[in-house]
Amino acid sequence: MLVVHANAIPGREDLPSRVGFVVGKSVGNAVVRGRTKRRLREHCRARLGLLMPGTDYVVRAQPAAAGATFAELGAALDEALARLGPRWSRTA
Repeated sequence: MLVVHANAIPGREDLPSRVGFVVGKSVGNAVVRGRTKRRLREHCRARLGLLMPGTDYVVRAQPAAAGATFAELGAALDEALARLGPRWSRTA
């Protein structure tokens, strides 16, 4: 339902991490895409302490994210961050 990409930028180790979102038209119409993005933004805001400083993250929503509840999106985000491993997030 979610894919997370991470990229560490040399020289940014002391700066906060940044998160971007990709919610394409395959997820749904503009209302569904906006709702999905708002939910993801809130989940990421709550998990900022788990993200490695100086790292850029891109959260890509797949079509299944459109029908997911708020809790399901949170669980999917936690799972995707854990798949990144300990180098990229503190959840692993």
